[in-house]
Amino acid sequence: MLLAAGGGRRLGGRPKALLPYLGRPLIENAVRVLREAGCAPVHVVLGAAAREVRERADLTGCVVVDNPDWAEGMGSSLRVGLASLAGTDAAAALVSLVDQPGIGAAAVARVREAYRSPATLAAAAYGGERGHPVLFGADRWADIAATAAGDRGARVHLARHADELILVECGDIAEAFDIDTPPDLARLG
Repeated sequence: MLLAAGGGRRLGGRPKALLPYLGRPLIENAVRVLREAGCAPVHVVLGAAAREVRERADLTGCVVVDNPDWAEGMGSSLRVGLASLAGTDAAAALVSLVDQPGIGAAAVARVREAYRSPATLAAAAYGGERGHPVLFGADRWADIAATAAGDRGARVHLARHADELILVECGDIAEAFDIDTPPDLARLG
């Protein structure tokens, strides 16, 4: 699942999904990374400028859902994304963020490989510190959705279940930076 609903408030209101990266919208890179890591189908949560993202980005083959409450923060997008998976045969959701182009398919695949059962809870780690992507077994979705609010996303669930969390070190193959502010745009090349 790709969370790509943010409005880029600290970027002057430029939706992150549409930032140029390698000649295309950043969202296309994030979808490609998930696919190359073996994630399918890719569910994409849009919010800010959703219509424009649909028009400008190639999201062929993705399950695209809109978060009308995107301005409330990542928690609302996580709830919408998990709801889009309800009723599917998905055993887990691997959640990635659109604004982290330094995380490639190798890191995503490494986290994906941590799946053991519908109760799995795993996250990439960078120098031992939890980061993205994260993997939630289907048995955890209801609790995560119930506690996801604001920009906290799944932090409440992760804190409550820290002893069950599998940290998958990815610092050797990925860089976990975010594109949040104008100076960060230099990382897009």
